[in-house]
Amino acid sequence: MPDFVPAPATLPAGTRVYAIGDIHGCLEPLTALHALIARDLAERPVETSVVIHLGDYVDRGPDSADVVALLAGDPPVAGAQVVNLMGNHEDMMVTAVTSGQTADAVQWLRNGGAETLLSWGIPRAVPQAEWAARIAPSHLAFLGALALSHRVGPYLFVHAGIRPGVALHQQKRDDMLWVREPFLSSKKDHGAVIVHGHTPAKEPSMRPNRIGIDTGAVMGGMLTALVLEADQMAFFQV
Repeated sequence: MPDFVPAPATLPAGTRVYAIGDIHGCLEPLTALHALIARDLAERPVETSVVIHLGDYVDRGPDSADVVALLAGDPPVAGAQVVNLMGNHEDMMVTAVTSGQTADAVQWLRNGGAETLLSWGIPRAVPQAEWAARIAPSHLAFLGALALSHRVGPYLFVHAGIRPGVALHQQKRDDMLWVREPFLSSKKDHGAVIVHGHTPAKEPSMRPNRIGIDTGAVMGGMLTALVLEADQMAFFQV
């Protein structure tokens, strides 16, 4: 059983959420986390379970294509609802692959895109115009259709965060994918507790108004899953 501590909000009875931070092409820890979640659900069944991936599935790590194939296929945790959110790296990838603009390709390649292309068997020398044809259409469709946020009770799940002082339903796409400050240092009540990734740290960041769970898996850190249940929270890390 996970080691629970008090959470900043309370989920409805019978609901459990597992949120997984930035993966960045690290397939092995992702599958290990899925196995831990599946075992937890088998040992502690619950009426409603949701597994939320917070984005940044691609770039920098070696297994981006395999991570996308896994998430785009059958649900990786049987019996749970699975929600896949978009990260800024998916946004950069889709834009670079589909826009035809050199500047988009340069930005993506500077942020780990070359490793991602190689994971699909595309050498760096292949022209940008040919990238889309070498990536499975189902993978591109999956990446392009990713949601920006997901709400469960008093929690809002989003890749990077939100713009403080702006209503949740009026948040801009760029902020949800890219924001750091003034979000990270804000002490405002956002109208929901924001669960996010995007900003790596050695340990999860726990505040009354946000929980950050990018723990730098691709940089030698751990891949983290936040477990939310009732008025408690815990973490799985591999």
